[in-house]
Amino acid sequence: MTDDYETYELGDFELQSGMTIESAKLAFKTFGELNADKSNAIIYPSWYSGFIADNVWLVGEGMGLDPAKYFIIIPALFGNGESSSPSNTPKPRNGARFPDCTFYDNVRAQHQLVTEHFGIEHLRLVLGWSMGAGQTYQWGVQYPDMMDGLLPFCGSSKTSPNNVVFLDSLKGALTADSTWNNGWYHQQPDVGLRAFARVYAGWGLSAQFYWDELWRQLGYATLDDFLVGFWEGFFLQRDANNLLTMLWTWKHGDVGGTPGFDGDTKKALGAIKARLIQMPAHEDRYFAPEEEQRVSEFIKGSEFREIPGVWGHFAGIGANQADTDFIDQAVKEILGD
Repeated sequence: MTDDYETYELGDFELQSGMTIESAKLAFKTFGELNADKSNAIIYPSWYSGFIADNVWLVGEGMGLDPAKYFIIIPALFGNGESSSPSNTPKPRNGARFPDCTFYDNVRAQHQLVTEHFGIEHLRLVLGWSMGAGQTYQWGVQYPDMMDGLLPFCGSSKTSPNNVVFLDSLKGALTADSTWNNGWYHQQPDVGLRAFARVYAGWGLSAQFYWDELWRQLGYATLDDFLVGFWEGFFLQRDANNLLTMLWTWKHGDVGGTPGFDGDTKKALGAIKARLIQMPAHEDRYFAPEEEQRVSEFIKGSEFREIPGVWGHFAGIGANQADTDFIDQAVKEILGD
């Protein structure tokens, strides 16, 4: 995490549950300039355990998200350690007492930033990876008239039972560490975080990725070097309560929970009006392409476009150039560039 971002003061922010985050904060970073008629804005939300800086790989000169053309806003999830989170919220909402947040809550906060802080009434595009994709779907349902395009990649509009199994295994691995102490730890539960990372490693990439030893392309000499250096190294830099807060949000992801739809996910998906390109990744073990293809039946005009290759979920994180180019091309297409 770096301090290279801004913070928008949301005030006392009431959540969908009825609970409130007092003096809530939404962290964000912008790229490019907002044009005179405020018609070039794009929202690109963060993902599970990701910091704002982890989204920047898809932003750059000559790319679809070109700061010379567009005003790109990257807002951070509640719980990521930059926006209001268990780790940075004062008592009594700190640590294990931080309230549960839904995708609806996150998107409403982002909408407040966009409309009240920047005075933007319409967006060119909302896009995101993984939980960022979940927020993209949520934007399309929650504010259907506000954007021209939606581009969720490697994510879903509703968290599947298979995904819930994965998330519960993560939580079980982390909280089995006695240091966790029901969320009131005095030091990070490193044993639990290492176990958490090892569970994640088995789901984040495809079997073929491991057969082909593609971790070598990331600079690792052996499989164990990759598991320790990449996976354990990543999650040991995160706060346990923050991870569990975002995990709850992911687990309960469902656009059907948007007010007015009474839990009817299909009806909620039918409310999407913007052009939508759904981009699941081949062999993604969290968000299976066939699940997203079924979802497309309930969205008028949706286009289904599977990211090829063997990187699984990691197709959408900028880990290899072929997948990055595939995603970037779709961004340019939906923007009409």
